[in-house]
Amino acid sequence: MKEIIDELYEKNDLDEHRLLYLLNNIDEKSREYLTSKAHEKRLKHYGNKVYLRGIIEFTNYCKNNCLYCGIRGENKNAERYRLSLEDILDCCNSGYRLGYRTFVLQGGEDPYYTDDKLVELLKAIKTNFPDCAITLSIGEKSYDSYKKYYEAGADRYLLRHETASKKLYQRLHPNMELENRVQCLRNLKEIGYQVGAGFMVGIPGQTNEDFVEDLVFLKELQPHMVGLGPFIPHKDTIFKDEKSGTVETTVTLLAIVRMLLPDVLLPSTTALGTISPMGREKGLKAGGNVVMPNLSPTTVREKYMLYDNKICTGDEAAECRKCIENRIVSAGFSLDLSRGDNNLWSRK
Repeated sequence: MKEIIDELYEKNDLDEHRLLYLLNNIDEKSREYLTSKAHEKRLKHYGNKVYLRGIIEFTNYCKNNCLYCGIRGENKNAERYRLSLEDILDCCNSGYRLGYRTFVLQGGEDPYYTDDKLVELLKAIKTNFPDCAITLSIGEKSYDSYKKYYEAGADRYLLRHETASKKLYQRLHPNMELENRVQCLRNLKEIGYQVGAGFMVGIPGQTNEDFVEDLVFLKELQPHMVGLGPFIPHKDTIFKDEKSGTVETTVTLLAIVRMLLPDVLLPSTTALGTISPMGREKGLKAGGNVVMPNLSPTTVREKYMLYDNKICTGDEAAECRKCIENRIVSAGFSLDLSRGDNNLWSRK
Protein backbone atom coordinates (compact mmCIF):
# COMPACT_ATOMS: atom_id res chain seq x y z
CA MET A 1 0.00 0.00 0.00
CA LYS A 2 2.85 2.37 0.80
CA GLU A 3 4.20 1.87 -2.72
CA ILE A 4 0.83 2.79 -4.27
CA ILE A 5 0.42 5.85 -2.04
CA ASP A 6 3.97 6.99 -2.85
CA GLU A 7 3.23 6.61 -6.56
CA LEU A 8 0.10 8.71 -6.17
CA TYR A 9 2.10 11.35 -4.30
CA GLU A 10 4.93 11.46 -6.86
CA LYS A 11 2.90 11.23 -10.08
CA ASN A 12 -0.39 12.88 -8.99
CA ASP A 13 -2.10 10.02 -10.76
CA LEU A 14 -3.05 6.36 -10.48
CA ASP A 15 -4.75 4.09 -12.97
CA GLU A 16 -8.24 2.78 -12.24
CA HIS A 17 -7.05 -0.65 -11.09
CA ARG A 18 -4.63 0.77 -8.52
CA LEU A 19 -7.20 3.30 -7.28
CA LEU A 20 -9.66 0.45 -6.73
CA TYR A 21 -7.02 -1.67 -5.02
CA LEU A 22 -6.23 1.25 -2.69
CA LEU A 23 -9.90 1.75 -1.77
CA ASN A 24 -10.57 -1.98 -1.34
CA ASN A 25 -7.57 -2.66 0.87
CA ILE A 26 -6.90 0.47 2.91
CA ASP A 27 -6.62 -0.05 6.65
CA GLU A 28 -6.08 2.41 9.50
CA LYS A 29 -2.31 2.38 9.21
CA SER A 30 -2.45 2.94 5.45
CA ARG A 31 -5.03 5.69 5.90
CA GLU A 32 -2.76 7.50 8.33
CA TYR A 33 0.07 7.36 5.80
CA LEU A 34 -2.23 8.44 2.96
CA THR A 35 -3.52 11.47 4.88
CA SER A 36 -0.01 12.44 5.97
CA LYS A 37 1.13 12.48 2.33
CA ALA A 38 -1.96 14.49 1.32
CA HIS A 39 -1.17 16.98 4.09
CA GLU A 40 2.40 17.19 2.81
CA LYS A 41 1.09 17.87 -0.70
CA ARG A 42 -1.22 20.70 0.42
CA LEU A 43 1.63 22.29 2.42
CA LYS A 44 3.75 22.26 -0.72
CA HIS A 45 1.05 23.99 -2.80
CA TYR A 46 -0.82 26.18 -0.30
CA GLY A 47 1.16 26.17 2.93
CA ASN A 48 -0.91 25.83 6.09
CA LYS A 49 -3.49 28.40 4.98
CA VAL A 50 -7.21 27.77 5.34
CA TYR A 51 -9.52 30.00 3.32
CA LEU A 52 -12.92 31.16 4.53
CA ARG A 53 -16.01 31.38 2.28
CA GLY A 54 -19.19 32.86 3.70
CA ILE A 55 -22.27 30.92 2.57
CA ILE A 56 -25.55 32.75 2.01
CA GLU A 57 -28.38 30.25 1.51
CA PHE A 58 -30.75 32.61 -0.25
CA THR A 59 -33.58 30.30 -1.35
CA ASN A 60 -34.73 26.80 -0.43
CA TYR A 61 -37.25 26.52 -3.26
CA CYS A 62 -36.22 23.90 -5.82
CA LYS A 63 -37.85 22.52 -8.96
CA ASN A 64 -35.88 19.25 -8.76
CA ASN A 65 -36.67 16.10 -6.80
CA CYS A 66 -33.30 14.56 -5.99
CA LEU A 67 -34.21 11.61 -3.77
CA TYR A 68 -31.73 12.37 -0.98
CA CYS A 69 -32.40 16.11 -0.58
CA GLY A 70 -34.46 17.75 2.16
CA ILE A 71 -35.45 20.73 -0.02
CA ARG A 72 -36.57 18.61 -2.99
CA GLY A 73 -39.56 20.14 -4.74
CA GLU A 74 -42.03 17.46 -3.62
CA ASN A 75 -41.19 17.74 0.09
CA LYS A 76 -44.38 19.33 1.44
CA ASN A 77 -42.90 19.56 4.94
CA ALA A 78 -40.20 22.03 3.93
CA GLU A 79 -40.87 25.59 5.09
CA ARG A 80 -39.94 27.65 2.05
CA TYR A 81 -38.29 31.06 1.97
CA ARG A 82 -36.49 33.49 -0.30
CA LEU A 83 -34.14 36.27 0.77
CA SER A 84 -34.57 39.70 -0.78
CA LEU A 85 -31.76 41.65 -2.43
CA GLU A 86 -31.55 43.80 0.71
CA ASP A 87 -31.35 40.68 2.92
CA ILE A 88 -28.50 39.28 0.85
CA LEU A 89 -26.57 42.55 0.87
CA ASP A 90 -27.00 42.72 4.66
CA CYS A 91 -25.44 39.25 4.90
CA CYS A 92 -22.54 40.37 2.70
CA ASN A 93 -22.07 43.50 4.79
CA SER A 94 -21.94 41.45 7.99
CA GLY A 95 -19.50 39.04 6.41
CA TYR A 96 -17.28 41.78 5.04
CA ARG A 97 -16.95 43.35 8.50
CA LEU A 98 -15.90 39.93 9.80
CA GLY A 99 -13.18 39.61 7.16
CA TYR A 100 -14.82 37.43 4.51
CA ARG A 101 -13.71 38.15 0.95
CA THR A 102 -15.69 35.40 -0.76
CA PHE A 103 -19.46 35.10 -0.70
CA VAL A 104 -21.12 31.86 -1.79
CA LEU A 105 -24.70 32.31 -3.00
CA GLN A 106 -26.27 28.90 -2.63
CA GLY A 107 -29.83 27.85 -3.30
CA GLY A 108 -32.14 25.35 -4.88
CA GLU A 109 -32.97 25.59 -8.57
CA ASP A 110 -35.59 28.28 -8.03
CA PRO A 111 -37.27 29.62 -11.21
CA TYR A 112 -38.24 32.80 -9.33
CA TYR A 113 -34.65 33.97 -9.63
CA THR A 114 -34.58 34.79 -13.32
CA ASP A 115 -31.40 35.73 -15.11
CA ASP A 116 -32.33 39.40 -14.79
CA LYS A 117 -32.80 39.09 -11.02
CA LEU A 118 -29.53 37.23 -10.61
CA VAL A 119 -27.61 39.71 -12.76
CA GLU A 120 -29.02 42.56 -10.69
CA LEU A 121 -27.96 40.77 -7.51
CA LEU A 122 -24.44 40.03 -8.75
CA LYS A 123 -23.88 43.60 -9.93
CA ALA A 124 -25.10 44.96 -6.60
CA ILE A 125 -22.67 42.77 -4.66
CA LYS A 126 -19.75 43.65 -6.94
CA THR A 127 -20.57 47.37 -6.70
CA ASN A 128 -20.64 47.28 -2.90
CA PHE A 129 -17.81 44.78 -2.40
CA PRO A 130 -15.51 45.09 -5.43
CA ASP A 131 -12.58 43.29 -3.78
CA CYS A 132 -14.64 40.17 -3.04
CA ALA A 133 -15.12 37.00 -5.04
CA ILE A 134 -18.63 35.72 -5.70
CA THR A 135 -19.36 32.01 -5.96
CA LEU A 136 -22.68 30.76 -7.29
CA SER A 137 -24.15 27.37 -6.43
CA ILE A 138 -27.57 27.31 -8.06
CA GLY A 139 -27.59 24.25 -10.28
CA GLU A 140 -27.95 23.57 -13.97
CA LYS A 141 -28.41 26.55 -16.30
CA SER A 142 -27.89 27.25 -19.99
CA TYR A 143 -24.55 28.35 -21.43
CA ASP A 144 -25.98 31.82 -22.07
CA SER A 145 -27.19 32.14 -18.48
CA TYR A 146 -23.80 31.13 -17.09
CA LYS A 147 -22.15 33.69 -19.37
CA LYS A 148 -24.46 36.46 -18.15
CA TYR A 149 -23.64 35.68 -14.52
CA TYR A 150 -19.91 35.67 -15.28
CA GLU A 151 -20.12 39.00 -17.07
CA ALA A 152 -22.11 40.41 -14.14
CA GLY A 153 -19.31 39.54 -11.73
CA ALA A 154 -19.57 35.88 -10.66
CA ASP A 155 -16.08 34.40 -10.30
CA ARG A 156 -16.73 30.81 -9.25
CA TYR A 157 -19.42 28.21 -9.70
CA LEU A 158 -20.02 25.13 -7.57
CA LEU A 159 -21.89 22.32 -9.31
CA ARG A 160 -21.27 18.98 -7.64
CA HIS A 161 -21.75 16.16 -10.11
CA GLU A 162 -22.84 14.04 -7.06
CA THR A 163 -21.80 10.77 -8.72
CA ALA A 164 -20.08 9.95 -12.01
CA SER A 165 -21.89 6.61 -12.18
CA LYS A 166 -24.62 7.06 -14.76
CA LYS A 167 -26.71 4.25 -13.27
CA LEU A 168 -26.52 5.67 -9.75
CA TYR A 169 -27.06 9.24 -10.95
CA GLN A 170 -30.26 8.33 -12.79
CA ARG A 171 -31.59 6.42 -9.77
CA LEU A 172 -31.09 9.44 -7.51
CA HIS A 173 -32.14 12.26 -9.86
CA PRO A 174 -35.57 11.81 -11.48
CA ASN A 175 -35.88 13.49 -14.88
CA MET A 176 -32.24 14.61 -14.87
CA GLU A 177 -29.29 13.40 -16.94
CA LEU A 178 -25.66 13.01 -15.91
CA GLU A 179 -24.62 14.07 -19.41
CA ASN A 180 -26.29 17.45 -18.94
CA ARG A 181 -24.58 17.91 -15.57
CA VAL A 182 -21.20 17.19 -17.11
CA GLN A 183 -21.88 19.53 -20.03
CA CYS A 184 -22.75 22.32 -17.60
CA LEU A 185 -19.37 21.84 -15.90
CA ARG A 186 -17.58 21.98 -19.24
CA ASN A 187 -19.51 25.11 -20.22
CA LEU A 188 -18.53 26.81 -16.97
CA LYS A 189 -14.86 26.03 -17.55
CA GLU A 190 -15.04 27.31 -21.12
CA ILE A 191 -16.58 30.61 -20.00
CA GLY A 192 -13.77 31.20 -17.52
CA TYR A 193 -15.15 30.42 -14.06
CA GLN A 194 -13.24 28.76 -11.27
CA VAL A 195 -15.28 25.58 -11.38
CA GLY A 196 -16.18 23.27 -8.53
CA ALA A 197 -17.36 19.68 -9.00
CA GLY A 198 -17.67 16.98 -6.34
CA PHE A 199 -19.58 14.02 -5.03
CA MET A 200 -21.33 12.45 -2.05
CA VAL A 201 -19.72 9.69 -0.03
CA GLY A 202 -21.86 6.81 1.21
CA ILE A 203 -24.97 7.11 -0.94
CA PRO A 204 -27.10 3.98 -0.50
CA GLY A 205 -25.92 1.48 -3.10
CA GLN A 206 -22.62 3.26 -3.81
CA THR A 207 -19.51 1.10 -4.31
CA ASN A 208 -15.75 1.63 -4.46
CA GLU A 209 -16.05 1.15 -8.23
CA ASP A 210 -18.33 4.20 -8.24
CA PHE A 211 -15.73 6.19 -6.31
CA VAL A 212 -13.12 5.26 -8.90
CA GLU A 213 -15.41 6.65 -11.60
CA ASP A 214 -15.65 9.89 -9.62
CA LEU A 215 -11.89 10.16 -9.20
CA VAL A 216 -11.18 9.44 -12.86
CA PHE A 217 -13.80 11.99 -13.89
CA LEU A 218 -12.29 14.67 -11.63
CA LYS A 219 -8.80 13.99 -12.94
CA GLU A 220 -10.05 14.41 -16.49
CA LEU A 221 -12.17 17.50 -15.76
CA GLN A 222 -9.43 19.29 -13.77
CA PRO A 223 -11.80 21.46 -11.70
CA HIS A 224 -10.46 24.31 -9.58
CA MET A 225 -12.49 23.18 -6.56
CA VAL A 226 -13.82 19.84 -5.35
CA GLY A 227 -16.61 19.57 -2.80
CA LEU A 228 -17.09 16.14 -1.34
CA GLY A 229 -18.75 15.15 1.87
CA PRO A 230 -20.65 12.32 3.49
CA PHE A 231 -24.21 11.43 2.57
CA ILE A 232 -26.48 12.18 5.54
CA PRO A 233 -30.13 11.05 5.48
CA HIS A 234 -33.07 13.45 5.74
CA LYS A 235 -36.26 12.47 7.55
CA ASP A 236 -38.51 13.47 4.64
CA THR A 237 -36.82 11.33 1.99
CA ILE A 238 -36.91 7.65 1.10
CA PHE A 239 -33.42 7.32 2.58
CA LYS A 240 -34.49 8.46 6.05
CA ASP A 241 -33.49 5.15 7.68
CA GLU A 242 -30.19 4.72 5.86
CA LYS A 243 -26.78 5.13 7.48
CA SER A 244 -24.63 8.19 6.85
CA GLY A 245 -21.36 8.04 4.96
CA THR A 246 -18.35 7.58 7.22
CA VAL A 247 -15.59 9.94 8.29
CA GLU A 248 -12.98 7.33 7.36
CA THR A 249 -14.09 6.95 3.74
CA THR A 250 -14.63 10.69 3.30
CA VAL A 251 -11.17 11.49 4.66
CA THR A 252 -9.62 8.80 2.44
CA LEU A 253 -11.21 10.29 -0.66
CA LEU A 254 -10.27 13.85 0.32
CA ALA A 255 -6.66 12.75 0.60
CA ILE A 256 -6.74 11.01 -2.78
CA VAL A 257 -8.29 14.07 -4.45
CA ARG A 258 -5.60 16.31 -2.94
CA MET A 259 -2.90 14.20 -4.53
CA LEU A 260 -4.67 13.73 -7.87
CA LEU A 261 -5.25 17.50 -8.11
CA PRO A 262 -2.53 19.22 -6.06
CA ASP A 263 -3.71 22.79 -6.74
CA VAL A 264 -7.39 22.15 -6.05
CA LEU A 265 -9.33 24.16 -3.47
CA LEU A 266 -10.73 21.47 -1.21
CA PRO A 267 -13.36 22.27 1.44
CA SER A 268 -13.65 20.41 4.69
CA THR A 269 -17.42 20.47 4.77
CA THR A 270 -20.15 21.18 7.27
CA ALA A 271 -21.49 17.68 6.57
CA LEU A 272 -18.19 16.18 7.71
CA GLY A 273 -18.47 18.21 10.92
CA THR A 274 -22.05 17.01 11.33
CA ILE A 275 -21.19 13.30 11.45
CA SER A 276 -18.16 13.78 13.72
CA PRO A 277 -17.32 16.47 16.30
CA MET A 278 -13.78 16.71 14.89
CA GLY A 279 -14.77 15.93 11.31
CA ARG A 280 -13.75 19.25 9.79
CA GLU A 281 -10.36 19.13 11.52
CA LYS A 282 -9.80 15.63 10.15
CA GLY A 283 -10.69 16.89 6.68
CA LEU A 284 -8.19 19.74 6.95
CA LYS A 285 -5.46 17.33 8.04
CA ALA A 286 -6.21 15.15 5.00
CA GLY A 287 -5.55 17.92 2.48
CA GLY A 288 -8.53 20.24 2.89
CA ASN A 289 -7.85 23.98 2.75
CA VAL A 290 -11.28 25.67 2.73
CA VAL A 291 -14.06 26.05 5.30
CA MET A 292 -17.44 27.60 4.59
CA PRO A 293 -19.16 29.15 7.61
CA ASN A 294 -22.77 30.30 7.33
CA LEU A 295 -23.69 33.96 6.82
CA SER A 296 -27.42 33.32 6.32
CA PRO A 297 -29.81 34.98 8.77
CA THR A 298 -30.40 32.69 11.76
CA THR A 299 -34.15 32.97 11.06
CA VAL A 300 -33.81 30.84 7.91
CA ARG A 301 -30.90 28.49 8.61
CA GLU A 302 -33.04 25.66 9.95
CA LYS A 303 -35.18 25.90 6.81
CA TYR A 304 -32.22 25.20 4.52
CA MET A 305 -31.97 21.61 5.68
CA LEU A 306 -30.50 19.42 2.92
CA TYR A 307 -29.93 16.69 5.53
CA ASP A 308 -30.79 16.14 9.19
CA ASN A 309 -28.88 17.41 12.24
CA LYS A 310 -26.95 20.08 10.36
CA ILE A 311 -24.56 21.90 12.70
CA CYS A 312 -24.27 25.65 13.28
CA THR A 313 -27.90 26.52 12.47
CA GLY A 314 -28.32 28.86 15.44
CA ASP A 315 -25.04 30.74 15.66
CA GLU A 316 -24.83 34.39 14.69
CA ALA A 317 -22.30 35.12 11.96
CA ALA A 318 -19.80 36.64 14.41
CA GLU A 319 -20.01 33.64 16.76
CA CYS A 320 -19.61 31.23 13.87
CA ARG A 321 -16.60 33.16 12.54
CA LYS A 322 -14.85 33.19 15.93
CA CYS A 323 -15.57 29.52 16.55
CA ILE A 324 -14.23 28.37 13.20
CA GLU A 325 -11.07 30.47 13.54
CA ASN A 326 -10.35 28.96 16.94
CA ARG A 327 -10.80 25.46 15.56
CA ILE A 328 -8.59 26.13 12.54
CA VAL A 329 -5.77 27.53 14.69
CA SER A 330 -6.12 24.76 17.29
CA ALA A 331 -5.73 22.19 14.49
CA GLY A 332 -2.39 23.76 13.54
CA PHE A 333 -3.43 25.87 10.56
CA SER A 334 -3.57 29.61 9.88
CA LEU A 335 -6.59 31.56 8.70
CA ASP A 336 -6.24 33.35 5.36
CA LEU A 337 -8.79 36.11 4.77
CA SER A 338 -7.90 36.81 1.15
CA ARG A 339 -10.13 35.80 -1.77
CA GLY A 340 -8.17 32.54 -1.85
CA ASP A 341 -8.21 31.87 -5.59
CA ASN A 342 -6.98 28.63 -7.11
CA ASN A 343 -3.23 28.79 -7.79
CA LEU A 344 -3.70 28.04 -11.50
CA TRP A 345 -6.56 30.46 -12.25
CA SER A 346 -6.80 34.10 -13.19
CA ARG A 347 -9.85 35.98 -14.44
CA LYS A 348 -9.73 36.71 -18.13
